[in-house]
Amino acid sequence: MSEALAAFHFERPLWLLLLGPAAGFWFLTRRLLDAGARWQGVIDPELLRHLLLGQAGHARVDPSGLLMFAWLLASIAVAGPAWQREPSPFADAKPPVVIVLKVSPSMTTPDLAPTRLDRARQKLSDLLAIREGASVGLIAYSGSAHLVLPLTPDTSVIGHLAQALAPEIMPKEGDDLAEAVAIADRALAASGQVGSILVMTDRVAAEELGRLEAIKLAHPVTMLSLLPPDQPLETLDEAARAIGGRLIATTVDQSDIDAIARRLDRAARTEEVAGEGQHWHEAGYWLTPILALLTLLWFRRGWVLA
Repeated sequence: MSEALAAFHFERPLWLLLLGPAAGFWFLTRRLLDAGARWQGVIDPELLRHLLLGQAGHARVDPSGLLMFAWLLASIAVAGPAWQREPSPFADAKPPVVIVLKVSPSMTTPDLAPTRLDRARQKLSDLLAIREGASVGLIAYSGSAHLVLPLTPDTSVIGHLAQALAPEIMPKEGDDLAEAVAIADRALAASGQVGSILVMTDRVAAEELGRLEAIKLAHPVTMLSLLPPDQPLETLDEAARAIGGRLIATTVDQSDIDAIARRLDRAARTEEVAGEGQHWHEAGYWLTPILALLTLLWFRRGWVLA
């Protein structure tokens, strides 16, 4: 009990300032309705108490008093009284991810059947399925980088757009991974959410390594290699280290996607502070039934004129 009293506070205490006008309104109303106060300056007080009728039986509960009481309860309810915490409804929500997909002629190589790009689409579909409910954005890059879709919880749109991407529609060939991850980082920052970046690529040009090292990213990066298991991953591994990320090799089963999903879910938790998954439980709504009952009194005949 003492802990609850120590934690008691109002989430929006400024609403309690309404109690001042309420008290002033109640005082003025009582003065205007007090017949004795209006005649005290004209009739002798000893005589006045014998001339006024109905004062002894004057109702203690009147509209002005109940209005003041209702105003008090409403101000407290809106101010948000709270003394205990509860889990946030969004505490278990999966953090967002921006997919950076390479769309270049090299991605049409059939060494990962049917092609590297098709395998990337399949892996993306598997990832969206196991991370259902998480917001996803999509960036396509080759010689230039382009935001295809900002963060959205509608993952079906991401899948359709990924199917439509092809090297023929890209403005120019090349490898502008540095600009692609920079766009992804800005997209996450603009959303105000703590998320991560997933790069799906088959290779990184050597000249890109210096540009990647110069980039200061605010969000963690995971890189999925789209090369067969028998091909070396040295360049991709160097690129992943240059941006402080981790490289995950493609597998024939779903173990690579499971590893990526665990990393994406864990990435946001490293940025959380203690207690962020909880919020104060407001108890002001418990006063609404009392306010509703008080409101019913104003439907009584003659109550407003009482």
